[in-house]
Amino acid sequence: MHSLIIFARHPELGRVKTRLAAGIGNEAALAAYRALLAHTRAVVAPLAVHKTAWLVGDNASATAAEWAGFEQRPQPAGDLGQKMQAAFAYDFTRPVEAAVIIGTDCPGLTTGHLTAAFAALRTHDVVLGPAADGGYYLLGMKRLHPLFFTGKAWSTASVLADTLADAARLGLQVHLLPELQDLDTVDDLRAWQQNPASATGPALPRA
Repeated sequence: MHSLIIFARHPELGRVKTRLAAGIGNEAALAAYRALLAHTRAVVAPLAVHKTAWLVGDNASATAAEWAGFEQRPQPAGDLGQKMQAAFAYDFTRPVEAAVIIGTDCPGLTTGHLTAAFAALRTHDVVLGPAADGGYYLLGMKRLHPLFFTGKAWSTASVLADTLADAARLGLQVHLLPELQDLDTVDDLRAWQQNPASATGPALPRA
């Protein structure tokens, strides 16, 4: 069995995309996040894998309806690394051959990227999707590597490089997917809207 882990939030005004909201306002940031959620669900839909949505938000019933058909779990406490490690550990208690984690911040993500990630794990130990900000939009592995989730300055430009250094120390074979743009700030939004791929991507507010 292959497994896809998705980290998401319930779309609540003033509580999502706060850095983006600083540039375009809370209403537009909420609209952007709703579009990103819909895009993420659309690109994962064709995958014949087990899908778990790990969720944050107060409106549990609305969140459950939005993620119908997915296993749903509340995100655990801790920093991003601790949360991701817990999600991978949960999946690897089952007979999972490969697990991949994504968020909901990447308007350029396609079904093809996800298919390529699972295909790469047939011949590699780890797959990473580099983000333009120095982090990553996707991480996949065939067994849990706790080192990946400690000693990181999360949400900074060093995360990808530090994770690749961990993989090298562990002697793991890594496959890199194409670099994509995460959408966290108004500058990210402007950069995405100048990307030709945005013509077929989710409908986002103008920066």
